[in-house]
Amino acid sequence: MTRERDERSFDEFVRVRTAALARVAYLLTGDRHHAEDLVQTALARAAVRWARLDDPEAYVRRVLYTQAVSWWRVQRRRRREVLVEFPPDRPTGQDDPDLRILLENALARLTRKQRAVLILRFYEDRSESETAHLLSVGLGTVKSQTRHALRRLRELAPEIGELLAEAEEVDA
Repeated sequence: MTRERDERSFDEFVRVRTAALARVAYLLTGDRHHAEDLVQTALARAAVRWARLDDPEAYVRRVLYTQAVSWWRVQRRRRREVLVEFPPDRPTGQDDPDLRILLENALARLTRKQRAVLILRFYEDRSESETAHLLSVGLGTVKSQTRHALRRLRELAPEIGELLAEAEEVDA
């Protein structure tokens, strides 16, 4: 009976949280297919330990982050990142399409580690220490990667700052 209850609770977790986890994985990877693989890996690891997990959401997200970083490390050893003038089109959200497209293209041109730090710090509203812990890096690394990533975003897409300023004027 306990096993059946665990299976039902896991199935419910997967049904309810997969979309949100897939969005985070996509932001971490910049690739829909790799994001799906990342979510599947995280959920498979959670399924094995499901009965022992106190906070399944935190566990699955931690697996997402650590697997993404592990993948980046392997990729970095294999090949260098190549910057292209126009990154491939990706699906956009429904808020402000212009801002989302600009931000998505600019994020795609950051290093993977910079992208992960920005996603954790600003999309998930994590503290510097939480981000460092989740990515298994030092606090100084998080601070410097954040600074470098934001500077790079300003260089790659100065329009983002202009669009945000316009949005703030409309809200005021």
